[in-house]
Amino acid sequence: MLTNSGLVEDLGRDRSGWRPEKLREMREAHGLTLEATGERLRETARRAGLSAPAANFQTLWQHEQGEVFPGPHYRRAYCLLYQATEPELGFRKALPGEEVDHRLTEFQERVDSGHVQAVVQALKHLVPTSAEDCGENVQQRILDAWRRRHTGGDQHRPSLLLIGGFAGSGKSEFARFISHLTGWPLLDKDPLTRPLVERLLTALGCDPNDRHSETYKAQVRPLEYQCLMESILANVECGISTVATAPFITEMSNPAWMRRLANRCAAYQVDVTPVWLECDADSMREYIAFRSAARDAWKLSNWTEYLDGLDLSLRPAVPHLVVDNRFGSAIAVTDQVRYALGVAHT
Repeated sequence: MLTNSGLVEDLGRDRSGWRPEKLREMREAHGLTLEATGERLRETARRAGLSAPAANFQTLWQHEQGEVFPGPHYRRAYCLLYQATEPELGFRKALPGEEVDHRLTEFQERVDSGHVQAVVQALKHLVPTSAEDCGENVQQRILDAWRRRHTGGDQHRPSLLLIGGFAGSGKSEFARFISHLTGWPLLDKDPLTRPLVERLLTALGCDPNDRHSETYKAQVRPLEYQCLMESILANVECGISTVATAPFITEMSNPAWMRRLANRCAAYQVDVTPVWLECDADSMREYIAFRSAARDAWKLSNWTEYLDGLDLSLRPAVPHLVVDNRFGSAIAVTDQVRYALGVAHT
């Protein structure tokens, strides 16, 4: 049986567009030895608040020789170290229309035009899916909220951003990015409800990490989302802009549910915007394996069955924004922006 780290490496062996020689070329262009690269990678990851890779000589050599495909924590650290994108480092081919040339300087004391442009570039990943969607409006709200943290004042109504997607799609990372930019509070279903969910499942005689059985779906999940939504609505009733993230698969697929939420929020002059994280199956599996959460054990052990139960073409049933995070492309951009602004992950 493959370990989680072995699974991550195995998933990368067939990665389309992988050119390991690009990593060596980039290292040599920076005048670094493998040992120095390892030190820089660990320091870069530490400063960015990422999981620090071991980054020993042998592993980095295997990356450059094409023997081991770098896992997500390595790829993110490499991108930050070299201030380059995954396509530039040879990890994959660029997506259609993807910006691959980002050159950001670290944020010092004041917001300058370069940092504003970097944030604008990252927010371009919030893509409207129809003419009814208010993508540019939401992008501007987020940008203004980020600027407001330095200049003060806000001309917009409060916003509720519901950020949904399948497990491993990058929704929590993207939600944290938006929260960091805007200062809006973040409500993430898993840390908010997990202790209660695990205790309730145990009381029902189930595995505390169960997230797939009928018992969980019928008796636990409704209460889990009720806790999340009541926390969200407490902010709404105070007129507080909020970023909330959970899969929201059932909820966003239900037009009536979304209308009720929008109407309730409108009563408090709060606008609701659903955001969907699009991601490919291999990248989701890679990230799920990397994070090694106990609640994901069944998914990884029964991946084909789990994947067969997903509709990867699913989108919210109401006007919404979509973030194209296939191959982690959107999260890679947010890493670059946060690092340049001196904002660590939490």
